[in-house]
Amino acid sequence: MSTKDLVTHSHLRAKLPSLVSSMAAADHSPDIQLSQTRHRATLVESWHIEPGSTVLELGCGQGDMTAVLAEAVGPKGHVVAVDVAEPSYGAPVTLGESAARLTAGPLGPRIDFRFGTDVLDPSVDFPERAFDHVVLAHCSWYFTSLGQLQDTLARVRAWARRLWFTEWDLTPASGDQLAHLLAVLIQGQIEAAGSRGQGNVRTPLSREGLLRLLPESGWTADGSRSVDTEGLQDGDWEIAACLDLAGTGERLAVLPEPVRQLVLSQADVLRAIAKPYGNRALAAYSVAAR
Repeated sequence: MSTKDLVTHSHLRAKLPSLVSSMAAADHSPDIQLSQTRHRATLVESWHIEPGSTVLELGCGQGDMTAVLAEAVGPKGHVVAVDVAEPSYGAPVTLGESAARLTAGPLGPRIDFRFGTDVLDPSVDFPERAFDHVVLAHCSWYFTSLGQLQDTLARVRAWARRLWFTEWDLTPASGDQLAHLLAVLIQGQIEAAGSRGQGNVRTPLSREGLLRLLPESGWTADGSRSVDTEGLQDGDWEIAACLDLAGTGERLAVLPEPVRQLVLSQADVLRAIAKPYGNRALAAYSVAAR
């Protein structure tokens, strides 16, 4: 790592309080927002995003990563933050409310939020090599299919020189991550069996699956590493979401009976092994590609 990189990364860490305060969700849960922002700052610290860079962020959501990227690119850089969801999506803070808070702050001039935007729509286009980097951070499981993800990766290939991809790692490192894993797999099974929803987990993909997908999309992976997620709350969130889903008769009623019974049995196991709170999240991974 160069001296310049060290200075940039130290600057990111020093900016954590201001980055957190720029997020509307911090008004509801400041400690949670701090841990989520710190995780994303750690990711960006490992990437080579220079001040003045242009970044296309896919699946920006409420802007947790967007804020960190905007800080990293500096006043002369620019982040185009895209999401297929509408501004009204999200709770307790919507995407639109969070974006409005960010846009009104000092990072606002560096960010172009584009909600309700599908990059697979032919009307959405950018010049070749318009961006130095394209980022997908904890958003790939929202895709409705692996085909849609592959098409998206192929679509953005001409627009950016470098890809940074981060997602939860389906391979648990310890037994206390099994509850999070089971919650993810149950939700994935429900979606795969035809009961479609709007949850965080629709198409869970392993790191190995991504590495197989990248060359088919025109990308060449040139780095992969594990990322610690200590202190993140996503394990608890996904367990709660899964158990809520398993208790929803309408979503399960459309499943084939053998699948429905399998889901219910796995939900029983999840209830037995999950703690009321403080479940350890799966690790994440980061893949770089050109």
